[in-house]
Amino acid sequence: MKLGAFSISLAVKDILVSKAFYEALGFESIGGDVAEKWCILRNDQHVIGLFEGMFEKNILTFNPGWNQSTEEVNPFTDVREIQKMLIEKGITPIQTVDPNTTGPGYFTLQDPDGNDILFDQHR
Repeated sequence: MKLGAFSISLAVKDILVSKAFYEALGFESIGGDVAEKWCILRNDQHVIGLFEGMFEKNILTFNPGWNQSTEEVNPFTDVREIQKMLIEKGITPIQTVDPNTTGPGYFTLQDPDGNDILFDQHR
C-alpha cells in the first residue's frame, strides 16, 4: 500500500503569524492562498499545511499519487483501494470515499489516540 506524500495540516490561529514563523525556520511557500487563510510550506522533504479556521485540530495527511515534491508518481495506490484494505483490516473510516468513483477523492479516520488522518487524492 503506497500512501503517497505525507504532511501535517496545522489548525492555526493567525495564518500570517504562523507563516512567518515557519518561514523563519526555513520553510518556503509552495502553494495555497493566504487571502483564503491557507498555505502549503516545504523545507526539503518536509511539508506543512497551515489552515486558519478550517478545522479544529491538527491532521496527519497522506496524498496518494504524489511524492514529497507534489509531483505525480506512477504507479500509486488509489485512495479507494487504501480505504478497502484498511476496512478489511478492521479500521473503520469516519468519512468514506465512494468506491464506485474514480479520480480525486478522500476519506478520514482516527488513530487509537484520536488523531485525525486524512487520505486526500488530488488526481
